[in-house]
Amino acid sequence: KAYKIKDPVEEVTTPEEKVVSPEGEVKFKVAMFDFGIKNNIARELAKRACEVHLLPADTDASKVMELAPDGIFLSNGPGDPEDNTKAIETMKVLKDSGIPIMGICLGHQILALAHGFKTSKLKYGHRGANHPVKNLETGRVYITSQNHGYQVESNSIDTKIAKEYFVNVNDGTNEGIKYLDKPAYSVQFHPEACGGPKDTEFLFDNFISMMEN
Repeated sequence: KAYKIKDPVEEVTTPEEKVVSPEGEVKFKVAMFDFGIKNNIARELAKRACEVHLLPADTDASKVMELAPDGIFLSNGPGDPEDNTKAIETMKVLKDSGIPIMGICLGHQILALAHGFKTSKLKYGHRGANHPVKNLETGRVYITSQNHGYQVESNSIDTKIAKEYFVNVNDGTNEGIKYLDKPAYSVQFHPEACGGPKDTEFLFDNFISMMEN
């Protein structure tokens, strides 16, 4: 119980800003917080005409605003989400910027913590490419790829500002949040496919639509 990984995000984040360019014309600029990103997340956005600026995990809100991005993306990453105090404070500022926001995995948890929701450690965690999640808007179930040991506590979500988007069919834990008062949503699972099915790649298209609007 005393075991704890120390500063895992600091070990895996990019040390300096990097740019991932699309093959064709740039239509959108995305500020991507790199908490330990799976590279296919950036590739999925680049495929959709996004110029992705990979930023260190401790990047200030002012730096992001200087970039004047069309969207903000919070990547996956390791460890206890509550340990990322700088990123949480940064997102408390950026969440009210009006800029579309999407988060995956650790990014999902950090965005939730920035809104005052709670996270906790799962007994076993979700590992593997076969986890069923249910879209609460449509009732459709997707098989997803997951690798995380923490959850956003469903009963901590303030229903005045957000609603559950996805839930885990196996244990009922939260798998996604859609914010009601801003263009932002996040998911606990990995929609960028590698490795896993491609069923939920539409979530990237939804992010593009938010930037277009």
